[in-house]
Amino acid sequence: MDDISIIQALISEDPIRWRLLKMVRSLNLPDCWIGAGFLRNAVWDYLHGRSPSPVSTDVDVIWFDHKRCSPEEDKALETLLRGLDPTAMWSVKNQARMHVQNGDEPYLSTTDAMRYWPETATAVAVRLGESGSCEVAAPLGLDDLFGLVIRPAGKFATEKTKIYQERFKSKNWIDIWPLLTLASAPLPSIPCVKAT
Repeated sequence: MDDISIIQALISEDPIRWRLLKMVRSLNLPDCWIGAGFLRNAVWDYLHGRSPSPVSTDVDVIWFDHKRCSPEEDKALETLLRGLDPTAMWSVKNQARMHVQNGDEPYLSTTDAMRYWPETATAVAVRLGESGSCEVAAPLGLDDLFGLVIRPAGKFATEKTKIYQERFKSKNWIDIWPLLTLASAPLPSIPCVKAT
């Protein structure tokens, strides 16, 4: 089974994550995914031989629409999602505006924005496609995610190292997933992995 098939099986067999994906799909937002720890943690649990841990961190809903860039729009969507499931800690961010906050050039899509995230293993996302299947986006590849490697991505390996180091310490990942290893060097340029 390849990495994408493993992700699709993990998510489709996890009733909580599947239900949350359905809720997000019901919003009909353009270029919309759930990313970061929602998927990363499930894969790391699987690789540690555990059942998926509860979705206890932010459920990072990411989408892309130049015409609806206000933070108030994202807050309204978070409120709507909390109404559907108040147990999840919803975080909604239109990636069409996030480049300003992050000091980057404008992003072209949600997947393009993920290339600027802090770690390679975190730059992953899933969504329910038109056919109801689980789609996977991994613009920095899946090698580090499945290799249990924590590696800073892009500027977090160079000019934003302090932010990366503080983030790593606060997340406590090594204690939670002891098979993880740290890598300091960024990955060479790799093509985007996107599958349905």
